[in-house]
Amino acid sequence: MRALVIAVLAAATLTACTTAEKTASGAGVGAAVGAVASNSVGGAIAGAVIGGGLTYLVEAGDGNCQYRNSKGQIVTRRCHWL
Repeated sequence: MRALVIAVLAAATLTACTTAEKTASGAGVGAAVGAVASNSVGGAIAGAVIGGGLTYLVEAGDGNCQYRNSKGQIVTRRCHWL
């Protein structure tokens, strides 16, 4: 069952489009893995921070982020916090 949950969360990461969606799903996968590995809430929190942080660094590594505009279109622009 644990492996199934991790597989579903990992698949959700692949379907995310924008940088924020990918970061959030990376944090979710990290939380699931941390919870399974440590069997504690602290492990889940650490996994979420590590998974989300690493996913963000990979996605924003070139200084560009993807955003969804009001029409639902995906646009790539310079990350507004960099």
